Amino acid sequence: MPEKKVTATARSAGRGSYAVGDARRRLILDTAVDHFGKWGFHASSLARIAHDCGITQGGLLHHFRSKEDLLLSVLAQSEEHDVERLFGTEPESYAAFLDALVRLIEDNTRRPGIVRMFNVLVGESGNVGHPAHAYFKERYARVLAHSVERLEDAVRRGELRPGIDCRGIAQEYLAVMDGLQIQWALDPDSMDMPARVRDYLQRQYAAIRAAGE
Repeated sequence: MPEKKVTATARSAGRGSYAVGDARRRLILDTAVDHFGKWGFHASSLARIAHDCGITQGGLLHHFRSKEDLLLSVLAQSEEHDVERLFGTEPESYAAFLDALVRLIEDNTRRPGIVRMFNVLVGESGNVGHPAHAYFKERYARVLAHSVERLEDAVRRGELRPGIDCRGIAQEYLAVMDGLQIQWALDPDSMDMPARVRDYLQRQYAAIRAAGE
């Protein structure tokens, strides 16, 4: 049988349909961020999310199999952004790593919906039956392990004092950063969040750096 030739028009139509599908998927994800941030996972509904996207619930389910699938896709997209900003390049020092943390916080001030959603879902996911419980447990473990590794590397290089509690220090600054983001999400005008985080990290760094650094 003769091969069927794919015309330029057909190829263009195919690319167009993919572009529309990608745009609709992004719209659903962005709308879900807003809904999960306002109402949490359990009180959000696929029907309302679909309505705000201007599509049917069936149309939404064409892209995401369930509300749980949508939730995990939203979290994966957010984490991909954070990993690229924070872990994309190897910092030359622990001080440079802290600078990257502050830049991530600065970026978060331009993504208030993501910050609100994160705060709400972390609180909800303390329940072991929550669909994001395993995700957040594993996420905190990954972030903590990466932070401890940065601290231990800095001790070996002589940038930080030997004998410091690397795990405790990392747990402490992660708690401070999350706590400040909660306060900022409640009242963004109440503080300069990046400056507050920077001040705290500078004080912590001064307390643990090696003599002469």
